Amino acid sequence: MKHARIIGTGSYLPEKVLENSDLEKMVDTTDQWIRERTGIERRHIAADSETTCDLAEKAARNAIDAAGINSNDIDLIVVATTTADCVFPSVACLLQHRLKITNACPAFDVQAVCAGFVYALGVANTYIRAGSATNVLVVGAETFSRILNWEDRNTCVLFGDGAGAVVLQASDAPGIHSTHLHADGSYSELLHVPEGISRGYAEMQQQAYVQMRGSEVFRMAVSKLAEVADEALIANNLDKTEIDWLVPHQANLRIIKATARKLSMTLDKVVVTVQDHGNTSAASIPLALDVAVRDGRIKTGEKLLLEGFGGGFTWGAALITF
Repeated sequence: MKHARIIGTGSYLPEKVLENSDLEKMVDTTDQWIRERTGIERRHIAADSETTCDLAEKAARNAIDAAGINSNDIDLIVVATTTADCVFPSVACLLQHRLKITNACPAFDVQAVCAGFVYALGVANTYIRAGSATNVLVVGAETFSRILNWEDRNTCVLFGDGAGAVVLQASDAPGIHSTHLHADGSYSELLHVPEGISRGYAEMQQQAYVQMRGSEVFRMAVSKLAEVADEALIANNLDKTEIDWLVPHQANLRIIKATARKLSMTLDKVVVTVQDHGNTSAASIPLALDVAVRDGRIKTGEKLLLEGFGGGFTWGAALITF
């Protein structure tokens, strides 16, 4: 049975940067308050003319270039996003056309919010291990700023826009060892966008923004991320000391630190980008991964633990040899 191995990473951030000092002029908050509670210093915001597919395309092209393959070698596209360009077609189908992939490969979106990229990796890994795909493009991309209430200081300071991507290839060498995906819809109202298409256009226009009960989300995130990390280690008969890098969802520095403590890892073995990107939902893990690969921190043969937690609630982990 083949392994799914990462052979290329890529990312893209919009040009516009929104500093904490800018938010001080927009909503009742301060730079100090944001930094102390979240670790965020700035975030990138998509231009009015930029869509999620625009961001995904640039990240995907960077990943494909890094992989050293042609776009038409891709035989599956999985995009994790909560902020699709339109109801349909999927961002993945739009991206397939943008990349001029003409082999009629399957392309679809996965919606698991901030855990979306780990979910997408799990799907892609299954395809490769089953022999149904050889080169898979997996993208996490969001224009999360479009579903924010910019008068709600509890949410608008947290999020940003961006995209990250990886190319997975079938290989005899170790790659993705396992993925572990979970959900519990009974907690849906703690972190959600309460309206959507099926509830009516007028209502959607009025309430289609993120609502969150932060302290409760924090407690659940820390608990579930610790549990799924243990699950991944036990499944692969590994000790936590054998993990070289933790690449977590970049939601909040306090959550990242708490997760690292549970794994007895110092922060110098954790990829942290939340200060520069904010929470980019499904894009945050592949963005962080690409940063650490390109600056030389993550090296071939090292073991990585990727973790995400998002609305739903959804959460998951992937244990990978890079």
